Amino acid sequence: MSQGFIERHGLWTDDRATLAEEIRRRIADDGLRMIRMAWADTHGHVRAKMVSVPVFLAALSDGYVINVATFTLDASGGRVFRSFVRGGGMGLDEMTGSPNLIIVPDPGTFRVLPWAPGVGWVLCDEYFTDGRPFHFSSRQILKKQIARLAERKIGLKIGLEVEWYLRRLDEERLTDTHTGTPGQRGDPLRTIPVEPGFSYHSESNMDLMQPVLSELAATYEALDLPLRSIENEYGPGQLECTFSADSALRAADNMVLFRSATRQVCRRLGYLATFMCRPAFPGFYASGWHLHQSLTDTATGANLCTPDDDPDTDNAHLSPLGINYLAGLLDQAAPAAIFATPTINGFRRFQANSLAPDRATWSHDHRGVMVRVLGGVGDPATRFENRIGEPAANPYLYIASQIIAGLDGIERAAVPCPANDEPYESDRPLLPTRMEDALALLEGSALFGEALGPLYRDYFIALKQAELARYTQYIDETPDRDDINGVTVWEQNEYFDFF
Repeated sequence: MSQGFIERHGLWTDDRATLAEEIRRRIADDGLRMIRMAWADTHGHVRAKMVSVPVFLAALSDGYVINVATFTLDASGGRVFRSFVRGGGMGLDEMTGSPNLIIVPDPGTFRVLPWAPGVGWVLCDEYFTDGRPFHFSSRQILKKQIARLAERKIGLKIGLEVEWYLRRLDEERLTDTHTGTPGQRGDPLRTIPVEPGFSYHSESNMDLMQPVLSELAATYEALDLPLRSIENEYGPGQLECTFSADSALRAADNMVLFRSATRQVCRRLGYLATFMCRPAFPGFYASGWHLHQSLTDTATGANLCTPDDDPDTDNAHLSPLGINYLAGLLDQAAPAAIFATPTINGFRRFQANSLAPDRATWSHDHRGVMVRVLGGVGDPATRFENRIGEPAANPYLYIASQIIAGLDGIERAAVPCPANDEPYESDRPLLPTRMEDALALLEGSALFGEALGPLYRDYFIALKQAELARYTQYIDETPDRDDINGVTVWEQNEYFDFF
């Protein structure tokens, strides 16, 4: 018998092959009829092909063919690269003509979708047809950084803490005004508030959303997403979901599934869930994505951030390794910002006294700093909470950027600046507040150029510059625009119903 694509290129470990056999049995037992083979594009948006069961079973040996096109489009669906010239507009022969890729299911991510009877779902990794990992796969990027940590026998556990907005749909159907064209998104559906807001953790306000939240909680449980809490935040319909810590790759996969599931379930119930940072509604507060991180011993699972009984008095809440990792996060905060906050809208978060950081600071249990350190001597949950992210970030790139920065601190045995309990008055470096500045910082970073490779760095910058160019054109052509909550109509159209 000839070898399939997966076996021929050695793409699965033995445990993945075993899981694939379990999937075959589960498909039969659950009576599944279709499988969504999904992957995350560079924006972190989920793309998928839905295939029949026989085709999916064949894909467990040979993978499945897709077009590379989803990696050449910006968030509006506009083509960024000239795919139909030699080199695909990237100077890469293998990208000429919008070629095929092979997506390979990761059996560990297989789920049955509770809101879509008879439908399974699995995340896939992207490869060229000759078995090489695809250059521009963000999941592959994260795997490479995890492997760098593993070389030091270090693992990374990630806890998700994500804010988002729930709105009720106020239109029954799509019209031509909602469709747009490639390069220009249509108007989002009209929505109305689900609760009055501005009453932090109000039980009564939360109860107005309880039917939707109960359905979501049941969905997360069915998907094995490790939900800890759903909380009513400050803005009208603003919610925060927290999840138990998991390995870095699994946490990133969970974030992709969480966002996608939340949006689809809410839409079926007549609501709209948005992970746009700051929607254009009066008084709406920006949403953040706080990334909890701890380093672990790959052999024992012990938390390597927890300090000994006699810690350094200046950094009493962290081990020496944790201190070095923290220093890296702070020193590389500016060039890493574009991966944690990849939208024009997201940079509006970085304001003083806003429960979001505006500069590279840290302290113990302080919500005004960029990195909030939690735990200490004897606490196995000692960790970093980086508050720099927005909920629309690509989780693979966000987490990869943290590893790149933290490893740099470890390799240099770097020591962080002193903790600061007045972060908005400190003389620490400011975070970029415009996408163009953040892209320039990334372009000028030798560290990220080396860690990501210049090929990926330049590709990512080109993709985001196309987005920026469309925004700049709108600003130039609309001098008398009516911004709402300091947010442009362009941003609302671009992000509200995409993320």
